[in-house]
Amino acid sequence: METKQRLNIKEWAKEDRPREKMIAKGPAALSDAELLAILIGSGNLEETAVELTRRILASCANNLNTLGKMSIHDLCAFNGIGPAKAVTIAAALELGRRRTASELLERPVIQNSNDAYTLLHPTLADLPHEEFWVLYLNQAHKVIEKSRISVGGLTATLADVRTILRKALLQRATSIIVAHNHPSGSPRPSAEDNQLTMRLQQAARTMNITLCDHLIVCDGAYYSYADEGKL
Repeated sequence: METKQRLNIKEWAKEDRPREKMIAKGPAALSDAELLAILIGSGNLEETAVELTRRILASCANNLNTLGKMSIHDLCAFNGIGPAKAVTIAAALELGRRRTASELLERPVIQNSNDAYTLLHPTLADLPHEEFWVLYLNQAHKVIEKSRISVGGLTATLADVRTILRKALLQRATSIIVAHNHPSGSPRPSAEDNQLTMRLQQAARTMNITLCDHLIVCDGAYYSYADEGKL
């Protein structure tokens, strides 16, 4: 029986090679696997770059958001992916997140919890640790600044009330929305989350600053203290 020899990408028809295909038809014509193959450049002894990236995507249920959660160590577990290629993939996905976060050139207006979640999701959803962020708003509820206050561990982060409100005064913000993520994937607040929210609300009132909401952000879900009637 005749053994069918696998073709190297360079032996494919020119229009089927990812780089040439992008030049001829534009990036929208390429699959996710083909775009990733351009990033890594080569596969391994058994797979072309496209075959390798298809396998990587298959391990993530072909979901780029899931791929974005993979660490450098996770990516290096695939034969043919070393630290340099893993860093290239991670950098490209991070650029995608930052592009989403900076799409609006004008100051976004926050009218409800979903607006805040949409703005904060690209920053917080994929993090393997907790971070605490604040949206400083003017009187028209436009975002003056989005600021990270602290970085924590896997299950907790500390937020200094004085730091948050000092910056609000410096920015001349009339209201704030605070947010942190839960890497566990559960948006339910902890007792510590509830205590911090109460302390921050009380301190903000003394400075005539409104705490509009406290969001707990996960990938695809969030908890809003305002929506739950707790503010």
